[in-house]
Amino acid sequence: MNRIIDINCDLGEGLNNEAEIMPFISSCSIACGGHAGSKRTIRKVVDLAIKHHVKVGAHPSFPDKANFGRVRLEMSSKDLQESIEEQIQWVIAVCNEKNVQLHHVKPHGALYNLVAVDSFHAEVVINAIKNKASGSFLYVPYKSAIQKVAQKAGLNSKVEAFADRNYNSDLTLVSRNLENAVINDKQKLIDHLLKMILDNRVITIDRVEVDMNAETYCFHGDNPNAPELLKYASKELQKMGIKIA
Repeated sequence: MNRIIDINCDLGEGLNNEAEIMPFISSCSIACGGHAGSKRTIRKVVDLAIKHHVKVGAHPSFPDKANFGRVRLEMSSKDLQESIEEQIQWVIAVCNEKNVQLHHVKPHGALYNLVAVDSFHAEVVINAIKNKASGSFLYVPYKSAIQKVAQKAGLNSKVEAFADRNYNSDLTLVSRNLENAVINDKQKLIDHLLKMILDNRVITIDRVEVDMNAETYCFHGDNPNAPELLKYASKELQKMGIKIA
Protein backbone atom coordinates (compact mmCIF):
# COMPACT_ATOMS: atom_id res chain seq x y z
CA MET A 1 0.00 0.00 0.00
CA ASN A 2 1.22 3.48 -0.87
CA ARG A 3 -0.71 6.17 0.92
CA ILE A 4 0.06 9.67 2.19
CA ILE A 5 -1.64 11.18 5.25
CA ASP A 6 -1.35 14.36 7.28
CA ILE A 7 -0.47 14.02 10.96
CA ASN A 8 -0.94 17.24 12.89
CA CYS A 9 0.02 18.22 16.41
CA ASP A 10 -0.97 21.10 18.71
CA LEU A 11 2.26 22.81 19.76
CA GLY A 12 3.65 25.80 21.65
CA GLU A 13 1.64 24.87 24.73
CA GLY A 14 4.42 24.92 27.31
CA LEU A 15 5.88 21.40 27.32
CA ASN A 16 8.91 22.45 25.26
CA ASN A 17 8.78 19.14 23.35
CA GLU A 18 8.46 20.56 19.83
CA ALA A 19 11.95 19.53 18.69
CA GLU A 20 11.17 15.90 19.61
CA ILE A 21 7.77 15.97 17.88
CA MET A 22 8.53 17.78 14.60
CA PRO A 23 10.27 14.87 12.79
CA PHE A 24 7.10 12.76 13.01
CA ILE A 25 4.38 15.22 11.87
CA SER A 26 3.43 17.07 8.69
CA SER A 27 1.41 20.00 10.08
CA CYS A 28 1.24 21.83 13.40
CA SER A 29 -1.28 24.11 15.12
CA ILE A 30 0.49 26.73 17.23
CA ALA A 31 -0.95 28.17 20.44
CA CYS A 32 -1.18 31.90 19.92
CA GLY A 33 -1.77 33.53 23.29
CA GLY A 34 -5.33 32.48 24.10
CA HIS A 35 -4.80 29.32 26.15
CA ALA A 36 -1.00 29.22 25.95
CA GLY A 37 1.88 30.60 23.95
CA SER A 38 3.59 33.91 23.27
CA LYS A 39 5.16 35.65 20.30
CA ARG A 40 8.48 34.13 21.39
CA THR A 41 7.14 30.56 21.45
CA ILE A 42 5.39 31.06 18.09
CA ARG A 43 8.71 32.11 16.53
CA LYS A 44 10.45 29.10 18.04
CA VAL A 45 7.83 26.65 16.73
CA VAL A 46 7.72 28.25 13.26
CA ASP A 47 11.53 27.99 13.02
CA LEU A 48 11.33 24.28 13.86
CA ALA A 49 8.47 23.81 11.37
CA ILE A 50 10.57 25.38 8.61
CA LYS A 51 13.51 23.13 9.48
CA HIS A 52 11.37 19.98 9.32
CA HIS A 53 9.15 21.05 6.36
CA VAL A 54 6.02 21.05 8.55
CA LYS A 55 2.97 23.15 7.57
CA VAL A 56 2.11 25.97 10.01
CA GLY A 57 -1.34 26.60 11.48
CA ALA A 58 -2.85 28.88 14.14
CA HIS A 59 -4.53 27.37 17.22
CA PRO A 60 -6.80 30.08 18.73
CA SER A 61 -8.98 29.50 21.77
CA PHE A 62 -11.07 31.22 24.36
CA PRO A 63 -8.67 33.77 25.97
CA ASP A 64 -8.24 31.82 29.19
CA LYS A 65 -4.75 30.70 30.16
CA ALA A 66 -5.88 29.93 33.71
CA ASN A 67 -8.01 27.03 32.44
CA PHE A 68 -5.85 26.23 29.37
CA GLY A 69 -8.81 27.13 27.14
CA ARG A 70 -10.76 24.10 28.31
CA VAL A 71 -13.67 26.01 29.86
CA ARG A 72 -16.31 27.82 27.83
CA LEU A 73 -16.22 31.57 28.51
CA GLU A 74 -19.34 33.70 28.28
CA MET A 75 -18.23 36.41 25.83
CA SER A 76 -20.02 38.62 23.37
CA SER A 77 -19.61 37.48 19.77
CA LYS A 78 -17.77 40.76 19.06
CA ASP A 79 -15.22 40.22 21.84
CA LEU A 80 -14.71 36.57 20.91
CA GLN A 81 -14.20 37.38 17.23
CA GLU A 82 -11.73 40.14 18.07
CA SER A 83 -9.78 37.78 20.34
CA ILE A 84 -9.63 35.05 17.68
CA GLU A 85 -8.52 37.56 15.05
CA GLU A 86 -5.78 38.88 17.31
CA GLN A 87 -4.53 35.35 18.03
CA ILE A 88 -4.47 34.40 14.33
CA GLN A 89 -2.67 37.66 13.55
CA TRP A 90 0.12 36.76 15.97
CA VAL A 91 0.89 33.66 13.90
CA ILE A 92 0.46 35.45 10.57
CA ALA A 93 2.93 38.15 11.67
CA VAL A 94 5.59 35.51 12.40
CA CYS A 95 4.79 33.68 9.15
CA ASN A 96 5.26 36.93 7.20
CA GLU A 97 8.52 37.56 9.03
CA LYS A 98 9.78 34.06 8.14
CA ASN A 99 8.30 34.06 4.61
CA VAL A 100 5.98 31.12 5.36
CA GLN A 101 2.36 30.67 4.30
CA LEU A 102 -0.23 30.11 7.05
CA HIS A 103 -1.65 26.70 6.12
CA HIS A 104 -4.64 26.34 8.46
CA VAL A 105 -6.56 27.49 11.52
CA LYS A 106 -7.81 25.08 14.17
CA PRO A 107 -9.79 26.17 17.24
CA HIS A 108 -8.64 24.76 20.59
CA GLY A 109 -10.27 23.04 23.54
CA ALA A 110 -13.66 24.33 24.69
CA LEU A 111 -13.96 26.53 21.60
CA TYR A 112 -13.33 23.54 19.30
CA ASN A 113 -15.95 21.47 21.12
CA LEU A 114 -18.45 24.34 21.10
CA VAL A 115 -18.24 25.14 17.38
CA ALA A 116 -18.57 21.44 16.60
CA VAL A 117 -22.21 21.61 17.75
CA ASP A 118 -23.13 25.33 17.84
CA SER A 119 -23.65 27.14 14.51
CA PHE A 120 -23.81 30.61 16.08
CA HIS A 121 -20.33 30.38 17.57
CA ALA A 122 -19.11 28.54 14.46
CA GLU A 123 -20.05 31.66 12.46
CA VAL A 124 -18.03 33.84 14.85
CA VAL A 125 -14.94 31.70 14.21
CA ILE A 126 -15.61 31.64 10.45
CA ASN A 127 -15.94 35.44 10.35
CA ALA A 128 -12.62 35.81 12.16
CA ILE A 129 -10.92 33.49 9.68
CA LYS A 130 -12.50 35.26 6.69
CA ASN A 131 -11.12 38.56 8.02
CA LYS A 132 -7.62 37.29 8.77
CA ALA A 133 -6.85 34.04 6.95
CA SER A 134 -9.40 33.43 4.19
CA GLY A 135 -6.87 31.54 2.06
CA SER A 136 -6.14 29.00 4.79
CA PHE A 137 -7.76 25.67 5.53
CA LEU A 138 -9.92 25.20 8.61
CA TYR A 139 -9.48 21.95 10.55
CA VAL A 140 -12.94 20.72 11.56
CA PRO A 141 -14.56 17.69 13.21
CA TYR A 142 -16.42 15.25 10.94
CA LYS A 143 -20.07 16.24 10.23
CA SER A 144 -19.76 19.18 12.64
CA ALA A 145 -21.68 22.46 12.72
CA ILE A 146 -18.54 24.40 11.80
CA GLN A 147 -17.89 22.15 8.79
CA LYS A 148 -21.33 23.08 7.41
CA VAL A 149 -20.90 26.80 8.19
CA ALA A 150 -17.46 26.83 6.53
CA GLN A 151 -18.89 25.15 3.43
CA LYS A 152 -21.64 27.80 3.16
CA ALA A 153 -19.06 30.56 3.61
CA GLY A 154 -16.85 29.13 0.86
CA LEU A 155 -13.92 28.35 3.18
CA ASN A 156 -11.78 25.30 2.53
CA SER A 157 -11.83 22.83 5.39
CA LYS A 158 -10.08 19.56 6.24
CA VAL A 159 -11.81 17.00 8.44
CA GLU A 160 -9.78 16.12 11.51
CA ALA A 161 -9.83 12.97 13.63
CA PHE A 162 -7.99 12.39 16.90
CA ALA A 163 -5.39 9.65 17.07
CA ASP A 164 -4.99 9.92 20.84
CA ARG A 165 -8.57 10.54 22.01
CA ASN A 166 -11.56 8.24 22.47
CA TYR A 167 -14.91 9.08 20.89
CA ASN A 168 -18.49 8.86 22.10
CA SER A 169 -21.00 7.29 19.70
CA ASP A 170 -22.23 10.77 18.63
CA LEU A 171 -18.60 11.54 17.60
CA THR A 172 -18.04 13.99 20.43
CA LEU A 173 -14.80 13.42 22.32
CA VAL A 174 -14.91 11.58 25.62
CA SER A 175 -14.67 14.20 28.38
CA ARG A 176 -11.21 14.80 29.79
CA ASN A 177 -12.82 14.42 33.22
CA LEU A 178 -13.00 10.68 32.48
CA GLU A 179 -9.92 8.49 32.76
CA ASN A 180 -10.45 6.87 29.34
CA ALA A 181 -10.50 10.19 27.42
CA VAL A 182 -6.88 9.98 26.27
CA ILE A 183 -5.29 6.94 24.59
CA ASN A 184 -1.76 6.42 25.94
CA ASP A 185 -1.37 2.72 25.17
CA LYS A 186 0.73 2.42 21.98
CA GLN A 187 -1.04 -0.63 20.55
CA LYS A 188 -4.52 0.74 21.28
CA LEU A 189 -3.54 4.02 19.66
CA ILE A 190 -2.23 2.45 16.45
CA ASP A 191 -5.30 0.17 16.21
CA HIS A 192 -7.56 3.22 16.69
CA LEU A 193 -5.63 5.24 14.10
CA LEU A 194 -5.44 2.49 11.47
CA LYS A 195 -9.18 1.82 11.79
CA MET A 196 -9.83 5.45 10.86
CA ILE A 197 -7.22 5.58 8.07
CA LEU A 198 -7.95 2.23 6.41
CA ASP A 199 -11.66 1.72 7.08
CA ASN A 200 -12.92 5.30 7.50
CA ARG A 201 -14.52 4.10 10.74
CA VAL A 202 -13.93 4.65 14.44
CA ILE A 203 -14.75 2.29 17.29
CA THR A 204 -16.40 4.39 19.97
CA ILE A 205 -16.15 4.03 23.72
CA ASP A 206 -19.40 1.99 23.60
CA ARG A 207 -17.74 -0.44 21.13
CA VAL A 208 -19.91 0.81 18.26
CA GLU A 209 -18.41 1.42 14.80
CA VAL A 210 -19.21 4.84 13.34
CA ASP A 211 -18.21 6.47 10.01
CA MET A 212 -15.19 8.77 10.28
CA ASN A 213 -13.86 10.20 7.01
CA ALA A 214 -10.84 12.29 8.00
CA GLU A 215 -8.11 14.10 6.09
CA THR A 216 -5.81 14.90 9.00
CA TYR A 217 -5.09 13.06 12.25
CA CYS A 218 -4.19 14.88 15.47
CA PHE A 219 -1.86 14.06 18.33
CA HIS A 220 -1.98 16.41 21.33
CA GLY A 221 1.38 18.03 22.01
CA ASP A 222 0.41 18.75 25.63
CA ASN A 223 0.48 15.00 26.34
CA PRO A 224 3.85 14.17 27.97
CA ASN A 225 3.78 10.87 26.04
CA ALA A 226 3.30 12.58 22.65
CA PRO A 227 6.89 12.22 21.34
CA GLU A 228 7.00 8.50 22.20
CA LEU A 229 3.51 7.85 20.76
CA LEU A 230 4.32 9.73 17.55
CA LYS A 231 7.61 7.91 17.08
CA TYR A 232 5.88 4.55 17.50
CA ALA A 233 2.95 5.48 15.23
CA SER A 234 5.31 6.75 12.53
CA LYS A 235 7.25 3.47 12.54
CA GLU A 236 4.07 1.35 12.40
CA LEU A 237 2.52 3.46 9.62
CA GLN A 238 5.71 3.13 7.56
CA LYS A 239 5.46 -0.65 7.86
CA MET A 240 1.98 -0.39 6.32
CA GLY A 241 3.25 1.78 3.47
CA ILE A 242 1.57 4.88 4.88
CA LYS A 243 3.70 8.01 4.57
CA ILE A 244 3.29 11.16 6.68
CA ALA A 245 3.56 14.27 4.50
